[in-house]
Amino acid sequence: MYIVYESPLNMLCDSPSNYMCEEECTEFIATVPVVWDETIVLDGKVGEHIITARRKGTDWYIGGMTNWDDRLVEIDLSFLDGDTYRMELYKDGVNAGRVARDYKKENSIVTAGQNIMVRMAAGGGFALCLRPETN
Repeated sequence: MYIVYESPLNMLCDSPSNYMCEEECTEFIATVPVVWDETIVLDGKVGEHIITARRKGTDWYIGGMTNWDDRLVEIDLSFLDGDTYRMELYKDGVNAGRVARDYKKENSIVTAGQNIMVRMAAGGGFALCLRPETN
C-alpha cells in the first residue's frame, strides 16, 4: 500500500511493537520514499487489482494489490532503463490467504525487459524494490 497509494504522510497502522517481530519488513517500509520522480500504472482493473511502479532517483518500487481473488500476475520490466537490477521482493506466502502475516522475501537479479511472475493471495499483494546493479 505504501507504494500503490499516493501519500506524502504514511504511518504504521498497528502497535509499533508488532513491527519489531518483522524487522526486515519494517526496514523495507522505512526505505519507501514518500515523494516520487515518476509513476507508471503497469496493470489494473477497477475493483480487481492494481500494479503500480514508482521511481525515486535510479530506484524503482513496484507494488501490487488484489481483491478477494487469488491471482498470478506477470510484470513486464521493459520500462526500466539500464541492464541489470537487484530485486528485493516481498510477496504472499503459501498460506497468506488464511494467515495474512505469511510472506516470503526473495532477492534476485533481473534485467530490463524481463517479465516476472508474482502470485497474490486473496486480499493480498506484493512490494518490491529494484536498484541498479553496480559492478
